[in-house]
Amino acid sequence: MPHRSKRYLEALKQVDRTREYTLEEAVPLAQSLAKAKFDETVELHFRLGIDPRQSDQQVRSTVLLPHGLGKKVRVLVFAEGEDAKYAQDANADYVGGEELINRIQKDGWLEFDAAIATQSMMSKVSRVARVLGPRGLMPNVKAGTVVPGEQLPRVIDELRAGRVEFRNDKTGNVHMPIGKVSFETPRLIENARVAISAVQAQKPSAAKGVYIKRMTLTTTMGPGLKVIV
Repeated sequence: MPHRSKRYLEALKQVDRTREYTLEEAVPLAQSLAKAKFDETVELHFRLGIDPRQSDQQVRSTVLLPHGLGKKVRVLVFAEGEDAKYAQDANADYVGGEELINRIQKDGWLEFDAAIATQSMMSKVSRVARVLGPRGLMPNVKAGTVVPGEQLPRVIDELRAGRVEFRNDKTGNVHMPIGKVSFETPRLIENARVAISAVQAQKPSAAKGVYIKRMTLTTTMGPGLKVIV
């Protein structure tokens, strides 16, 4: 059993673990229980009624949160030639081709939060798929992070504005940040509603029965609150 801090246990005493909360109840309660010395992230966790072993029951998409995530997103773009200029003009943090791929491959460099690639770069970027994939950084067509050069500015702007990629893990769960504890409560609630709608919209046609079985709202260091689906 994991060791729980005194602060966590004190917060847990204020949570009724036998009930499900509305978002209007859960969000301010989670904010009030966040006592860490840093601005904790608020997260939604979904238990889905899918079989993650089946290729036709995968849940993966993106959502643009209306109030962002409250953090600076460092964007890397794999692009060359004219495409690289699109990214540079959009103020991407890192832009390049072979030199960035080699840096990741040889030095294990990962000082960025999101990666985009042009279609022509993907054969080269595939060399670092085993490094980027497990960390959720590998550009992907389904996630909208493999695009033609002229679309790079739009994607860069969306990532910085609060675009979040989500996908189910091997146990059928989806985990998604929706903002910071310091956000105004109505803004967190609106972000949460948009996130929930995005997950609901991705229900695989092959999934049978209840799709969202359980939903939990939590902060980085706080206890989970069951939320009414």
